[in-house]
Order: sequence, then C-alpha cells, then structure tokens
Amino acid sequence: MYEQLASEGALSYRLYYHRSMAQREKRSISLPPELARAVDDAARAEGTTFSAWLAQTAAHRLKLDAGRQAIAEWELENGPLTPEEMASGRARARALLGRDAGDAERNSA
Repeated sequence: MYEQLASEGALSYRLYYHRSMAQREKRSISLPPELARAVDDAARAEGTTFSAWLAQTAAHRLKLDAGRQAIAEWELENGPLTPEEMASGRARARALLGRDAGDAERNSA
C-alpha cells in the first residue's frame, strides 16, 4: 500500500507526520506544586506548552554554562579578562540582546 502511495506521489498523513516531527525523549519529572504552577503560567504567557518551555529553558541554561566554561578555559590559557574586555563584552551582549546601557544600570541596583 505504501509503495502505491509513494509511486503516485502522495504521502499519507502518518508517513508525513513522523518524518516532519522533531525527535523527543519522554521523561517524567516531579516538581513542587508552586514551581509547576509558575512554569504553567510562564509557558501560557509565551504561548507554548509546559514541556516546550522546560526544554527551551534547559537549552538556554546549558548554553550559558557552556559559555562560562569557554571563558574559564580561555582565561586559563590567556589570563583573566581585563576590565576593558569585560566592559566590551557586556556592551556587545547588550547590543545583541537589543538592550541599552541603562538596562545594565537598572538591573545591577
């Protein structure tokens, strides 16, 4: 049957669905009730699912950790970043995030 569909140029919904979906690994987690409610609220506010919000947040955290590790390795080889290099890096990060220098001052208070 699938050979006939393929030879006619048609794909069944089942074949198309499985080929286009991202691979996922199902996990079961336990969260304190207030944390679960907060994640539900955050996901709803972003128009996404609980699971997708957790996945996006975990991916973001892993990127931050990888960046910190890369900086630590660079500093081991090259010495600590100077205050000027730190300021330049912060300015570049703010620019990439679309924030101005005032955002940093407000957040550090």
